[in-house]
Amino acid sequence: MAKVDYAALAPQLLEKVGGEGNVRSITHCATRLRLVLADESKAATAQIKQLPGVVTVVQAGGQYQVVIGNDVPVLYEELGRITSLGAADSGAEQPAEEGNLFDRFIKLISALIHPVLWTLAGAGLIKALLALLTTLGWMSEEGTTYTILNAAGDSVFYFLPVVLAISAARRFKANEITAVAIAGALVYPDIVALADADSVTFIGIPVVMASYSSSLLPIIFSTWIQGYLERWLKRVLPSTIRNFMVPLLVLAIMVPLVLMTIGPVTTALSNGISGGIQSLFRIAPWAAGAIMGAFWQVFVMFGIHWGFVPIMLADYDNPGYSVMTAPLFAAVLAQAAAVLAVMIRTRSAQMRQVAGPAALSAFLAGITEPGIYGVNLPLKRPFIAGCIGGAVGGAIIAIGGGASSAFVFPSLIAMPALLQYGNVVVTFMGIAVAVVIGFVLTLVLGFNEADAAADSDSDGDTAEAEQVASAEPTTALGAPVAGRAMPLEKVSDPVFSSGALGGGVAVRPNGSGRIVVTAPAAGTLVTVMDSGHAYGIKTDDGVELLVHVGLDTVQLEGRGFSPKVTVGQRVARSQELAEVDLEVVREGGYDPTTILVVTNTASLAGVVPVADAEVDADDDVVEIDH
Repeated sequence: MAKVDYAALAPQLLEKVGGEGNVRSITHCATRLRLVLADESKAATAQIKQLPGVVTVVQAGGQYQVVIGNDVPVLYEELGRITSLGAADSGAEQPAEEGNLFDRFIKLISALIHPVLWTLAGAGLIKALLALLTTLGWMSEEGTTYTILNAAGDSVFYFLPVVLAISAARRFKANEITAVAIAGALVYPDIVALADADSVTFIGIPVVMASYSSSLLPIIFSTWIQGYLERWLKRVLPSTIRNFMVPLLVLAIMVPLVLMTIGPVTTALSNGISGGIQSLFRIAPWAAGAIMGAFWQVFVMFGIHWGFVPIMLADYDNPGYSVMTAPLFAAVLAQAAAVLAVMIRTRSAQMRQVAGPAALSAFLAGITEPGIYGVNLPLKRPFIAGCIGGAVGGAIIAIGGGASSAFVFPSLIAMPALLQYGNVVVTFMGIAVAVVIGFVLTLVLGFNEADAAADSDSDGDTAEAEQVASAEPTTALGAPVAGRAMPLEKVSDPVFSSGALGGGVAVRPNGSGRIVVTAPAAGTLVTVMDSGHAYGIKTDDGVELLVHVGLDTVQLEGRGFSPKVTVGQRVARSQELAEVDLEVVREGGYDPTTILVVTNTASLAGVVPVADAEVDADDDVVEIDH
C-alpha cells in the first residue's frame, strides 16, 4: 500500500467537507476522524471516499465520520496545523488530564522534554568526558579542542528554550517557527547582555531583566499563550493579510510580554528565596542546607536558581568561598543515585537505556536534566527520594561548615573544590548519606512500571527491526473478552462489518457488571485512547491489531472504562488492558460488542476467524497466516 501524504490530504479533506467554516468541531477516535458539520449537504461524500488514505465515510449520530485507520492521529494533527479547529475547540476526545495540578504539571513537562531526551543524554556525556579530561590534566580549558567539544556538549543546555519551543508548539497547537523565534529572542546575545544593564525600558516601561539560557518555564508559558493568540488572530484577521500579520503581531506582542512579566516574576522569586536562604545560613545552617539540598532541582526547573548565582559569585570574591554551593553536591548526587537505582530496578529496556547515560552524566559532570526530566520526574517517587537524600545530606554538609572554593558544577569530578573549607570529613559524609538515601529509597519505594514505559520516537525503527528479526510468528489471536464470538459481518457498524479496517472477529460480552478486556497477542501498545475504549497493539512480527470495546462508545468520554496500560508499554497475551462496566455502557444506549480487527490484513496471507460460538477470554478466535 502506498504511503499516504497526510499533509496533502488535510487541505483536500477540509475543502471537500465545505471548508473550515462548515466544521463546528473535530475530534478523532482510534480509527475515525469525527466531524460535526454545520451543513452535511455541503460535504462531497463521494469525492471524499476517493481521497487517498480515506477508507470510507459514515454519517451517524450527528457526526460526519471519515474512517482513516491507525494513522488518524497524523491527519488530525495536520488539520490542527492549518486550522483553528481541534482540541482547543472541542473536548469530546480531549478530556481533561486526570490527577492533581502537580501530577498534570509533571506529565506536561515530561511530554515536552521527551523529544530531546536522547540529545540531552548524549550532550551530558560529552560534558562529563570534558570534565574528566580537564581534571586529569589531559586537556586544557584554554585550548580550541576543548572549546569546540564544549560547544557541542553545552549548546542544547544553553539553548534549551529554543529546543523546547518546538515540542511546546506541537503540544499547544502553536506555530513552531514562531515559537522558536520567540525563544531565540530570549537568548539573543543583545538581550542576554541587557541583564547587566543599569536600566532597561520598553516604550518607556521599566523592564526587569533575567537570564533565560537553560530555562524551562518561560518558553512553556509563552508558547501556551502564543497558541491562543494565534488562533484568535486567525479568526479576526482578513485572509489577505493573515499569513504575514499573524507571526508579525505574535512576535511583536509575545517577546516584550515575556520579558516584562516572566522576567520580573522570576527575578523577584529568585531574590526573595536566595536572600531568605542566605539569612538562614547565618541563623540555622542545618535548615538552610536542607532547603538547598531538597529544593535545588526544583529551583532549576522553575528557572529561579539564577538568583543564587550572583550571591555565590560574590562570595567567591569575598570571603573567598561559598557555603551556599556545598549542599548542592548532595542535591545533584542524590538525584543521580536515584537515576542509577531506576536503571537497576526497571524492567523497561527503553528506560534503562535512558537512565544509564543520564546517571553517568549526573555523577561525573553534574548534568541532571536527562535524569530529572527523562527518569525521576516522570516516575515521581525517584525524584522525591532524591530530594529527601539531598535534604539530609545538605543539612549534614551545612552543619560541618562545608563550602566550595570555586564555582563548579556539583559532581564527583568537582569534589576537590570542597577540600579547603569546613570539616571535610563531615562534608563528604553528607554527600555519601545523600547518595545512599537517594539510591536505597528508590529501590525500596519503587515506581510504577507503566510510567517507566517511555514513549520515545528515538531509535524506534531500529528497535522495531530488531524485534521483528527475532520474533516468533503470531499464528493465533485470543478473544479479548468472554462471550459470543461472531463474524464481523454481523456487527451493526458498517465500518467494521464491511471489513474496511481489516479482518477479524466480534465478541458480544456475557453477563453484566464489570468485565476485564485482555490483549489478544503479545506486543507493544501503539494506541491507547484516553477514553479507554480502544487499544492498538503491534506484535513483534508486525501484525497490527485493534481492540475496540463497544460500538460508538467513544461518546461515553471514558465513563465506565478503566484503562490499565499506557502507550509504549509491552503486553503479554491475555494481559489485562482495561476494566469495563457493562451497565454504564448499556445504560448509555451503546452496544458493548467488542471488536478484534487485524488492521494490516492486506499485508498478510490470511486472517481467518475460527470461532462462531461461546468463548472464554483468551480462547483462540482468529488464525493468522503469514
